[in-house]
Amino acid sequence: MQDTRVKDVMTASVVAVRRSAGFKEMVTVMRSRRISAFPVIDADERVIGVVSEADLLWQQPRADGTTAAEVMSTPAVTIRPDAPVGEAARLMQSRRVKRLPVVDADDRLRGIVSRADLLSVYERPDAEIRDEVIKGVIVGEFGFEELLFDVTVKSGVVTLTGPVAKRAVALSLVATIRYVEGVVAVRDRLIYPEDG
Repeated sequence: MQDTRVKDVMTASVVAVRRSAGFKEMVTVMRSRRISAFPVIDADERVIGVVSEADLLWQQPRADGTTAAEVMSTPAVTIRPDAPVGEAARLMQSRRVKRLPVVDADDRLRGIVSRADLLSVYERPDAEIRDEVIKGVIVGEFGFEELLFDVTVKSGVVTLTGPVAKRAVALSLVATIRYVEGVVAVRDRLIYPEDG
């Protein structure tokens, strides 16, 4: 099964600032580059925090923070390049952030991944999704005969019809298909005998 990693969807060219960057410099960078946040890095390019528009707006009325080090949110919520995109999505959701700096094993900045980047996996053509569902999952993982199933995919929604021996097998099959890259939802039309 295809498994998209953060490094496959991240932006490698990242706008970042040093901890000494001033308030006006940060505002100028945000406005000129049309971004809403950026990582703060130390002299070794290790991510030490993140400055967002919210951080700058919050700091403006307080007037006590003048550098990135003083206004940044820390510690930064980061992710590794080899992490699955699903892990990145869960981390963004649980930590309520819109982007994650991508760092290597030494916490050095390698890229940034946003919600929009993660959604790019849903641009996968329906024909590719259908092919992977049939060959990768139904035949490959479950060992079923391809001809026993009718699989249609429209706008990432998979409709699956066919017979299976048990309800538990049907649930497992549907759950596995949900993890195929680009699948938005699965409509379960499988037929199985009532268990018990």
